[in-house]
Amino acid sequence: MTHVIITGGSSGIGLAVASIYAARGARLSLVARSRDLLEQAAQKLVAEHGLEAGAVRMEAADVSKGEEIEAAIFRCVDAFGPCDVLVTSAGVVEPAPFEAMQGAAFHRQMETNFSGTVHAVRAVYPDMKERRSGHILMVSSGAGLIGIYGYTAYCASKFALSGFAQALRSEARVHNIGVSICFPPDTETPQFERELAARPAEASVIMGTVRPWTAEAVARKIVKGIDRQRFEIYFGATLFLLGRFGPAVRPIIDWWFDRSIARNSGL
Repeated sequence: MTHVIITGGSSGIGLAVASIYAARGARLSLVARSRDLLEQAAQKLVAEHGLEAGAVRMEAADVSKGEEIEAAIFRCVDAFGPCDVLVTSAGVVEPAPFEAMQGAAFHRQMETNFSGTVHAVRAVYPDMKERRSGHILMVSSGAGLIGIYGYTAYCASKFALSGFAQALRSEARVHNIGVSICFPPDTETPQFERELAARPAEASVIMGTVRPWTAEAVARKIVKGIDRQRFEIYFGATLFLLGRFGPAVRPIIDWWFDRSIARNSGL
């Protein structure tokens, strides 16, 4: 039976991915900071898919703390066996202009979004390598493909994931380990609602023109990408073009962004 470990699995994209694997009869381990949200997520999965009691394991842990997340994942492996699929969906976004962003907020986004992914991967990679089996899916963002006003820390953390994923893919493929990275657009999640309240007006001029995806739609594309062993998973034509032809099209997009921001700010 497939064992799927999902960080950030208590809500949003992580929970939607868990629901797909639950329907397939996989063993699920959900890791998140809030025990209450984890329990709600587990109850939802059990009710919707008729799972047996104990079919969903919950571990409250902060991915930014290496020893804490590794210990949590090790407990999941002890309970359900080796990890077959790791999905690193835990993340945080706190938009603000760079000069207005507190250093702690910048650090928190880097440590959660980038280092948190590295910590989780480190916990499962050696065993996957020994077994010559497994798949790792990292959740980046459309903001990991182009810089966005007010998102210096978030963009930096998500761009960093691309370099990590590319290098890890090169190392992992000879050990029969799959590596994927996905770049979701704005997605309807509880965190997205909090993000909108803090999003600078200059960013809304650009990002507010695109309708957000549902977490379920994003999750279906993620799982399909894992099934097909795709390295990069994009959502929509714009993000695909940015991912594949970024250096060529980015100057045009930057020009449009700059023009739109200046026009709406009266500069």
